[in-house]
Amino acid sequence: IVQSQHPFMMAFFWQRALLVSLAAAVSVYADMKLDCGTDFVTLVWTEGRSRADTSLFRLGNCFPTSFSATEAVFSVDFDDCDFRRIVTGDRMMFTNDLTYSSDSTPLSFSHPVVCAYERPEDWYPRLYAPIFNTYGLGDLEFHFGLMNADFSGPAESTSFPLGSFIPIMASVAQESHQPLLLFLQECVAATTPELQPESTLYPIIANEGCLVDSLVSRSKFEPRQKSSELHLSLQAFRFGLGEEVFIHCKLMAWDPNSLDNSKKACHYVKEHGWEQLDNSASRYLCACCESDCKSRRVRSLASGKRGMAQQAVLGPLTITDVNY
Repeated sequence: IVQSQHPFMMAFFWQRALLVSLAAAVSVYADMKLDCGTDFVTLVWTEGRSRADTSLFRLGNCFPTSFSATEAVFSVDFDDCDFRRIVTGDRMMFTNDLTYSSDSTPLSFSHPVVCAYERPEDWYPRLYAPIFNTYGLGDLEFHFGLMNADFSGPAESTSFPLGSFIPIMASVAQESHQPLLLFLQECVAATTPELQPESTLYPIIANEGCLVDSLVSRSKFEPRQKSSELHLSLQAFRFGLGEEVFIHCKLMAWDPNSLDNSKKACHYVKEHGWEQLDNSASRYLCACCESDCKSRRVRSLASGKRGMAQQAVLGPLTITDVNY
């Protein structure tokens, strides 16, 4: 580890990764050089002896700034590429993922990218600790955040008593598209900002739009105010009690004229069963919520197709037990 000249930077480091692609049954040897600046990052990925096409590397949603036969270089600001900012205690972290995939070979992987700093003394969250995250994808813009009780503005606190409701709003801005319906396809709670193989998870939404938490709680989807927004009242659960909790979700924007059981918003109402948010007559879409909802592959809107998905993270938030 070599100390950086930047005042808030904790490290400037080389990271050597041995990545094994089971699908290709080959080992990929590479070096990653990561230079964390005050408000930017430079990442250089150097290939050793693999078949990787360096133009296919992505940092978040960013293409390489430059590339050669053996190197992919990214020089980007933290405001770009869907970097996630996490502030806990006296630390500030910017996280992202370096990914690779190719249609011509089975070689693919995802590698975490983290820049960690001391929290600047003059930095404070604008409204509340979990940033109301914005994710750009094509010319769509997804938003995901905690709200106040009537969904009229951002939450004033990130601490929720056990059993109270956590108001969550997801939305998509769609200036140049036909009206789209927004869905939450999958959501899990975790005590880490990044999902790891060893992470302990609490399922909230599963089976492509089924609010499975509503089977054991009073959680529910609220009536839509706009087709491009989805309001979720999530009853605070015991998972991660007293710890920092992060909610990881897959957001989906879809053509409302092309729905099936993989594009839905279903919650369970006691003594009534599963209900479909958008049209009670189409509650049959929820029939698979306790079995397996088969889906077709999501297609891009960029070429006039019908939908687009985006991964998003909300947090940290804390659930407290008032009786403890």
